[in-house]
Amino acid sequence: METDVVAIIGPQCSVVAHIISHVANELQIPLLSFAATDPTLSSLQFPFFVRTTQSDLYQMTAVAEIVDHYGWKEVIAIFIDDDGGRNGVSALNDKLAERRCRISYKVGIQPDSVVNRGAIMDILVKVALIQSRIVVLHVNPIIGFKVFSVANYLGMMGNGYVWIATDWLSSVLDSASPLPSETMDTIQGVLTLRQHTPDSDRKRAFFSRWNKITGGSLGLNSYGLYAYDSVWLLAHALDAFFNQGGVISFSNDSRIHSVAGSTLHLEAMNIFDDGMLLLNNILLSNSVGLTGPLKFNSDRSLILPAYDIINVLGTGFRRIGYWSNYSGLSTVSPETLYTKPPNRSSASQKLYSVIWPGETLSKPRGWVFPNNGKQLQIGVPNRVSYREFVSQVRGTDLFKGFCIDVFTAAVNLLPYAVPYKFISFGDGRKNPSYTELVNKITTGVSSAITTMLNSSYEKFCFLLLANCRILFQQDFDAVVGDIAIVTNRTKIVDFTQPYVSSGMLIVAPFKKQNTGAWAFLRPFSPRLWIITGSFFLIVGIVVWILEHRINDDFRGSPKHQIITILWFSFSTLFFAHRENTMSTLGRLVLIIWLFVVLIINSNYTASLTSILTVQQLSSPIKGVESLITSDEPVGYQVGSFAEHYLREELNISKSRLVALGSPEEYALALKLGPEKGGVAAVVDERPYIELFLSSQCTFRIVGQEFTKSGWGFAFPRDSPLAIDMSTAILALAENGDLQRIHDKWLMQSTCSLESTEIESNQLHLSSFWGLFLICGITCFIALLIYFLQILRRLRSVPPPESASTGQGSPRSGRLQRFFSLMDEKKDQSKSGQKRRKVEKSLSDNDRDDELGGKSKRRETEMSTGSNVNSSN
Repeated sequence: METDVVAIIGPQCSVVAHIISHVANELQIPLLSFAATDPTLSSLQFPFFVRTTQSDLYQMTAVAEIVDHYGWKEVIAIFIDDDGGRNGVSALNDKLAERRCRISYKVGIQPDSVVNRGAIMDILVKVALIQSRIVVLHVNPIIGFKVFSVANYLGMMGNGYVWIATDWLSSVLDSASPLPSETMDTIQGVLTLRQHTPDSDRKRAFFSRWNKITGGSLGLNSYGLYAYDSVWLLAHALDAFFNQGGVISFSNDSRIHSVAGSTLHLEAMNIFDDGMLLLNNILLSNSVGLTGPLKFNSDRSLILPAYDIINVLGTGFRRIGYWSNYSGLSTVSPETLYTKPPNRSSASQKLYSVIWPGETLSKPRGWVFPNNGKQLQIGVPNRVSYREFVSQVRGTDLFKGFCIDVFTAAVNLLPYAVPYKFISFGDGRKNPSYTELVNKITTGVSSAITTMLNSSYEKFCFLLLANCRILFQQDFDAVVGDIAIVTNRTKIVDFTQPYVSSGMLIVAPFKKQNTGAWAFLRPFSPRLWIITGSFFLIVGIVVWILEHRINDDFRGSPKHQIITILWFSFSTLFFAHRENTMSTLGRLVLIIWLFVVLIINSNYTASLTSILTVQQLSSPIKGVESLITSDEPVGYQVGSFAEHYLREELNISKSRLVALGSPEEYALALKLGPEKGGVAAVVDERPYIELFLSSQCTFRIVGQEFTKSGWGFAFPRDSPLAIDMSTAILALAENGDLQRIHDKWLMQSTCSLESTEIESNQLHLSSFWGLFLICGITCFIALLIYFLQILRRLRSVPPPESASTGQGSPRSGRLQRFFSLMDEKKDQSKSGQKRRKVEKSLSDNDRDDELGGKSKRRETEMSTGSNVNSSN
């Protein structure tokens, strides 16, 4: 650069671009690179660096979307250990993390063309021991083909493996095709990416001219096309530069000087005075080249990045789809998608079928169990109670129970063998803590070790002391049992699909309460009884007022009218009133009142029926609200998450919580009650409660289920086995095996509910003798009044003639007279006849008065007429 330079095109690798970019910045010379894809080469650090190709950031985004598209979660990254390789893999790790995927293992290879085969073999042997089978190869062509050769030798290019090579492989396939058959045999089924360049007449014409020049011996890859466009891009920018009056002039920088004895001649380098003007013209370019639009966005990257996705097979390759930053994965060319709104929905993400390594069309699972002969160490709780769910066979290492059968059946549905070994957790004297069991899954220890290794020496020592207890505990690869899926546990492990629905329930004692002789008064409160009785009287009075003037049924003596009001009011209770209502207002009041009586009667009947026939709750806790507000002791199962939930979520004091270890302790504590050292209720999960109530009929569930969860098997975070086990559990549910396993272990002999209900529904005399007593007293009083009236009449009525003549004894005569008065029919028409006689006499008098008046008028008229005649 001793001569005056206004721009630089190149270099062809990212490592050199890093170095030259510093020089370009100092000399203010635009640097156009068509091959430096390192994503860390940014305009913020290197203002005069212009990337005229696509950044590896987009290529790694495409790789991450391919991994996510096929449902893989972990990949292995093999990269060249230089700036471009390390930064590219770092970008891949970030893009995978955005999709909840990760790099499980990454290894760098020295950027030395003479790297020996043995070093590569050592790397691939370690890779083969890892469970992931997705390998991303981000190297240069020389190292890449060596890796494929060794992998093929080790059998790592067969079934189950997935190899994704970055665009280094497509560049070789485009420029040096066809490759030797030995080389092609080692890359069968590999996926690779190629920078997308749209088809155009200009591109086809250029390829035709290129083939004529080279005779077809050397092909052109995408980097060659970007190099061609870079030259034209600079030419157009220089033309615009001169049109704007730009002048090529240089100035010296006093800060640049050569070191004594150096041959670099740094003092010969000059600063381009109008370098910023030329840079701006380059960035403002807007043209179309062989690679498509040549236009830069605000980040100084070419717009519309896209890649072809290629599958190597046979002696060549085929394109299975595209990736674009506009719409993701697609089988439609990006140019077509640019004319439509962007669509990133999962349904639109498509690729054609792939022939994978091993010449198979079946999508590889993407992982296997590590090939190190190790069995999965599966922790199983050694339960003391509810052994129907999981229990250890005494004297052996075997386990049985509902949860164990579900796990075994699910493993049998997997398309591969799973070596595992059950390990007991717990002392066998009480139920173990399930939270501690879940925390012993290996992922916690692995994360602790990773954190320590990435720390400084001082922090490493501190973390070692803090985590020594965890590091020396036995770890599990999974946990199988009645493990509840709760929020705190999902933060550290992954659960399978729930195989049992669960939730928190409250159990309280029920018993047949003594209803008593006055049970018929209990449906209504005293206040309601008073209001109801008052309204009977009020309605009767209102109807009497409305009917009194026009209705004979509501007329008569004051005594008769009072009796009518009372009778009418209370007879409406049974809809037995005989008095007719004649006024419109009276009928309106009566209709509304009869509706009210109907509602009151119905509710009274239903409430009384419930009181007399349904068992009553004998606990003050009737649901989760009363559980929180009450001060009564509450029981929970030892080892379950119920204690944590009651304390942390419901804020129940620890002093109220009573640990219970078995169903027998449940029953005893509930029967004793709070007064005798027991509990008012027990809180536990639904499966336990259902099994408990199957043999305990004196207890019932109160309130609603106040949590919704389930039981699942726990695995380390991002474990692919958890996904496959979830699929197997769903298959068990669909084919009915899950229900059959449930019926095998949990359909226990239930208590005799029928006889209990029959006894509960039978009514006894003790519930009704109060009513019979009231009815009897009423009858006695009515008869007493009636007999008193008969005796009074007996005294006031003189004896008959037969009795006065002395026939028979006096006592027998009085008795005969008493029975005759009782048998005598009372003349109910006397008062009516008297009233009719009075009315008749009044009418006769009126008629006589009318006739007398008429005769008097005739006499007057006659006298008047005679007087007239006499005068004449």
